[in-house]
Amino acid sequence: MRVLVVDDEKRLTRSLRAGLTAEGFAVDVAHDGVDGLWLARENTYDVIVLDLMLPGINGYRICATLRAEKDWTPILMLTAKDGEWDQVEGLDTGADDYLTKPYSFPVLVARLRAIARRGARERPTQLEVGDLRVDPATRRVWRGGTEIELTAREFSLLDFLARHRDEVVSKRQILDGVWDADFEGDPNIVEVYVRHLRNKIGREAIQTLRGAGYRLGGHGG
Repeated sequence: MRVLVVDDEKRLTRSLRAGLTAEGFAVDVAHDGVDGLWLARENTYDVIVLDLMLPGINGYRICATLRAEKDWTPILMLTAKDGEWDQVEGLDTGADDYLTKPYSFPVLVARLRAIARRGARERPTQLEVGDLRVDPATRRVWRGGTEIELTAREFSLLDFLARHRDEVVSKRQILDGVWDADFEGDPNIVEVYVRHLRNKIGREAIQTLRGAGYRLGGHGG
């Protein structure tokens, strides 16, 4: 799941990014409203975590602008304010949920997954590719009747491939969708995780098309 975090508290965003990455999210970060709105317009996200008080453009205006542009990406507003009218204004401008700082990280993760599921109504609750069954809500995977244990990153990769079933996706597309826009490591990390996945779900399940990318086949093998 790809998340945009817009918050001017750099220490908090570093911690939040590290935590969400460990949970298998791909995270982009903006520290002011102008950059946040630009990223939200330029990229596709499953969820946006949006601070209320931001330099440049505040969270209310960003949310209202996106909704006016028919962008219905789920938005979780994050703020130090706890007044009920702040919550009302945030929800009235189009936010899907509201969390007050300081917050519990497990609660934040649960809220993100919940609003992402509500906001992606066109997606099936479970993704089926041949005899593979992927449940994004519980982050569980089965092949046939056997459950397969995956790490957070392995699951994120499989989830991405399953959402693009029968499509050829490039290494760059995988990096953007499963890691994040600021990833500066070795792009061959994709090959490493594809190999890990093949060892767990079956080597034949993920096809390599030389010079093009990878494909999770609809035949399940």
